[in-house]
Amino acid sequence: MSLKIWHNPRCSKSRQTLAILEDKGLIPEVRLYLEDGPSADEIRAALKSLGLSASEIVRKGEADYKEQGLSSASDDATLIEAMSKTPKLIERPIVFSQSKAKIGRPPESVLEIL
Repeated sequence: MSLKIWHNPRCSKSRQTLAILEDKGLIPEVRLYLEDGPSADEIRAALKSLGLSASEIVRKGEADYKEQGLSSASDDATLIEAMSKTPKLIERPIVFSQSKAKIGRPPESVLEIL
């Protein structure tokens, strides 16, 4: 099984999600997405796997969201570009398994795609 996680070790939900996977004996490929930010194309692919829109995975509470002039009126292309330039705007963690993906909020929800 191909298993990947966009992980932020400073985030408790991200750490809990990774621990749940490891407790199941699964060793995902860990991408520290704040250091190795996904491209706009990778974000679009993630959205397709998640079945969500960009507005559903952008962290609206981040200062960068407001500083970049983003709002609920921002279109997907604008949000995707912002997330690719500022990866901390991406909701975390995201776990990928085959062609499916799930945000680990709550952490146990990622078990649905395994």
